[in-house]
Amino acid sequence: MPRWLRLDPTSAVPPFEQVRHAVMAAANSGRAAVGTRLPPVRALATHLGVAANTVARAYRELDQAGVVETRGRAGTVIAAGSDDARQKVGAAAEEFAGTVRSVGLSEADAVAIIRAALRRA
Repeated sequence: MPRWLRLDPTSAVPPFEQVRHAVMAAANSGRAAVGTRLPPVRALATHLGVAANTVARAYRELDQAGVVETRGRAGTVIAAGSDDARQKVGAAAEEFAGTVRSVGLSEADAVAIIRAALRRA
């Protein structure tokens, strides 16, 4: 199992979101290169101690976002695409998230700020 794919059992963030975030962060930072095969849903669920539906939901949302590509029995891999753009935006998002945490802003307020900025862009 990838070392970067862990859950924080004390977090208020739902497990499927933690999995989704970990995969997205790994793809954005290059820790998981394009074509990297992710663990099968059941194997990862067992490893993390969560239901298979939890991992399946995270993978499904990542697939819809274009971060991963699900190939049925062939597995789920980090998708090709605008890697450079994804890495730049991912790095900016990580920095923004750190700032949000350091000033104590809520997630809802941070998302509202991003949405407003995207509308103005």
